[in-house]
Amino acid sequence: MLDNFIDFLSAQKRFSEHTAVAYRKDIEQFIEFAEISSQNDLKEVNGRLIRGWMVDLMEKDYVPQSVNRKLSTLRTYFKWLRKEGVINENPMKLVRGPKNSKRLPSFIQQKQITESKLEEVFAEDFDGLRDKLMFELFYQTGIRLSELINLKDLSVNGTQIKVLGKRNKERIIPISKNLNVLIAAYRSERAQIDLSCDELLVLKTGKKLYPKFVYRRINYYLSLATDVKKKSPHVLRHTFATHMLNNGAGLEVLKELLGHANLSATQVYTHNSFAELTAIYSQSHPRGQQK
Repeated sequence: MLDNFIDFLSAQKRFSEHTAVAYRKDIEQFIEFAEISSQNDLKEVNGRLIRGWMVDLMEKDYVPQSVNRKLSTLRTYFKWLRKEGVINENPMKLVRGPKNSKRLPSFIQQKQITESKLEEVFAEDFDGLRDKLMFELFYQTGIRLSELINLKDLSVNGTQIKVLGKRNKERIIPISKNLNVLIAAYRSERAQIDLSCDELLVLKTGKKLYPKFVYRRINYYLSLATDVKKKSPHVLRHTFATHMLNNGAGLEVLKELLGHANLSATQVYTHNSFAELTAIYSQSHPRGQQK
C-alpha cells in the first residue's frame, strides 16, 4: 500500500522526489512503532495509538515542528487510505499536534557576508567557479536546494532565472549583473572541459548535483565566513530574505521571490528585520544609545 501511496503523491499530487522520500520515511517510522504488518492492522489504528507515537517522538527530543510535520504526513496517508476503501474511518480526525514553538530562522549577518574573504577561497577552475556560483545563487536569489539542483541551463539568461518550485509552480527571479558575469565565466569553463548537460550546475563528471554534495560544499564555505550554528543552503535562503527586508524590500515582493504560497510564511522574516531595526535604533538615536 505504501508504494501505491508514494506513486499517488508523485503522479497526481506532483510532489517532488525529495518530498515523497520524506513522506515514506515518516510513514515507515509510524508503521514500525505501531507494528503494522497488514492492511487489517491499518484498520485497527486509532487516535490513542497515534497520540502514543506523538509522545514517543517528543521523548526522543523531536521538536514540535518535526512532530507536526510527521502528523501532517499521516493525515495525508490516512485520507488516501479512506478514499481507497482500505479503512472506514480516518483515525487522524481528532488528533491535534503539539503547539509549535516560535523559532526565528537562522541567518548570516550582512557584515559577515560582505567582509568575509570568501572571494579568495574559491579556485578559478571548474569546481571553484561552480561552487562560487552555487553560493551566490543561494544568497542572491533565495532559491531552495532542490530548485538549484534542478535549475536548467536554458532557464538562465542575462537578466533572470526561471525556477520550478514546489508543486511545479514556476517563478521568475531577476539576477544582478555581477551574478550574470559569474554565470558566463562558469559556462565558459564548463565548455572548455566539454560538458553537455541540461542542468546549469553539475559535477565535473557531467552528472547531476545531489543534495549531500551541495550541503557539504556550502557548509564548508559558510564555516569560513560565520560562526552561526547552522551552515546550510537553507540558511543562505533565510539570509537572502532577511537582507532583502532589511534593505527595504516589501513583503509581497519577497513572497513572490521566495515562491511562498501565502504571506504568513514570509512574515516570519519580519522578526529578524525588527531585531536589526532595534539594533540600528539603539546605536543611532541619542536616547537609545547605551551609556
